[in-house]
Amino acid sequence: MSFLSVRGVSKYFGALVGVTGVDLDIERGRSVALFGPNGSGKTTLLRLLATLSRPSEGTISIAGVELSQDNPGLRSQIGVVSHDTYLYDDLTARENLQFHARLHGVDPAACERALEAVGLADRGADRAGEFSHGMAKRLALARATLHDPDLLLLDEPFSGLDRDSLSRIDSRLREMNDTALVIATHDIESGFGLADRVLLLSEGRLVGDVETADCAGPTDLERRYDDLVHGGRSGG
Repeated sequence: MSFLSVRGVSKYFGALVGVTGVDLDIERGRSVALFGPNGSGKTTLLRLLATLSRPSEGTISIAGVELSQDNPGLRSQIGVVSHDTYLYDDLTARENLQFHARLHGVDPAACERALEAVGLADRGADRAGEFSHGMAKRLALARATLHDPDLLLLDEPFSGLDRDSLSRIDSRLREMNDTALVIATHDIESGFGLADRVLLLSEGRLVGDVETADCAGPTDLERRYDDLVHGGRSGG
């Protein structure tokens, strides 16, 4: 039995389709990237997995237990890094993590290790509101991984980051060997380098499932996506 199971999941917004008919299984320890243009359904699917939205149809289960917004035990197994960091700007980096630690019953000592893991050990006493975009993203990742989630969801984690922040985030994610990792991103190069499996979405549908080991690289992945969606006709 897979760790994360999605069966017949659809999400509609009135007449608009967010995702439709999605079936997939993800094992613990796997790193999966969601690729597709704006409107393809990446963020919608990620929000469903995070219990931030309910499916219109279908079920999502973790370790055989159906996921819902009313199950705090399962929700505590999930870590999320979204477009917005949702940090408390008036709190220091350390205080942001300590607040999260109290919510999850985590030893406060883990906060220092989390700061170290994302290269912010020397900035723990600084207010989050003073951080650059890249530093805020790193702090958000430290918070999301503080309670050792079984499922980590990231929405465009590489956007707007400098080289140092990209490297720090990439290194931290590679350390999470026992976590099921799902990344929605437009950055094909970064996502491909981190993922061992790629899910291709178009207009809310899952149109491809590719093992990166069977793919020559990001350019080959883009070609495959174009073949699946447009029959090889770019822009078609």
